[in-house]
Amino acid sequence: MSKVTSAQVAQRAGVSQSAVSRVFTPGASASKRTVEKVRKAADELGYRPNSLARAMVSGKSRIIGLVVAYLENHFYPEALEKLSNALQEQGYHILIFMASSTSGDISDVVEEILDYQVDGIITASVAMSSDLTDRCRKAGVPIVLFNRSQDGPDLSSVASNNVAGGRKIAEFLIAAGHRKIGYIAGWEGASTQRDREAGFRTGLAAAGVSLHSRAVGDFRSDRAAEAARQMFSGDDRPDAVFVCNDHMAFAVMDVLRSDLGLSVPGDVSVVGYDDVPIAGWPAYDLTTVRQPANRMVAETVGLLLAEIDGTGKGPQKIEIDGPLVVRGSARKPEGWSE
Repeated sequence: MSKVTSAQVAQRAGVSQSAVSRVFTPGASASKRTVEKVRKAADELGYRPNSLARAMVSGKSRIIGLVVAYLENHFYPEALEKLSNALQEQGYHILIFMASSTSGDISDVVEEILDYQVDGIITASVAMSSDLTDRCRKAGVPIVLFNRSQDGPDLSSVASNNVAGGRKIAEFLIAAGHRKIGYIAGWEGASTQRDREAGFRTGLAAAGVSLHSRAVGDFRSDRAAEAARQMFSGDDRPDAVFVCNDHMAFAVMDVLRSDLGLSVPGDVSVVGYDDVPIAGWPAYDLTTVRQPANRMVAETVGLLLAEIDGTGKGPQKIEIDGPLVVRGSARKPEGWSE
């Protein structure tokens, strides 16, 4: 079977071939009557526009490359769905590329993305070296970091206000009477880890409280579980712990209750960060800082598309405040009201 061409659609609809092209080009102008005639003819003939051919002519693929390191954290599948939907509303589609790790070299991944002639790149929780940034800039492909920031003025980034979130958690735990407070860190190289811990320590110090104990979970549930076993197996264990994200916090709670026989929050208050859907399940009922995913996605898409269409104001670093969502995994301060 031969493929149906736009010329055949034009002939059947009684319009010009350029009219067919306008109907199937996002943002192009065509009258309502022309659109109805062309789409009716296309449906009857089984015509589908050739997006790749159109990209070769226009120089725009209408494709955004998205690099993500891992999807085990439930924040990312939800965020990727929101990013995809927001971009589709603007006539773009995403190609997802998996990086080997949050700390690994993503040079090969970026080279592959550029081979697809993408119009822009979003990286989710992976870092960009200055060399990679320069290569993308020379290729005319803008980049926005999502849920990660980097020092230096060259890249736009959108994240929650991690410093403020960490401080809120410290203030909440201290107000609830905790003084032996632990912290389980994410991957040490991540800006999210660095900023959440910095805010947390600042909040503790402001109240004259020192961090009782610290372990590293690397944003992995297995390592977070082992960190919890080490932190809570001794006699001098913390009576509260801030875990750098919800994904690790669930593993920590499982170890505390099932392996060590501790009550949450009776023996230990647990607080996470992200507010993924599972945090609200009765099995965890996790107190956590909510990452404002909808606003983060809107800002990311807005920054990227502005760079693509030439209306951007240059690299911007956007931080969005998120609320502390108080549930049953942590002791509440006396007189606490929602």
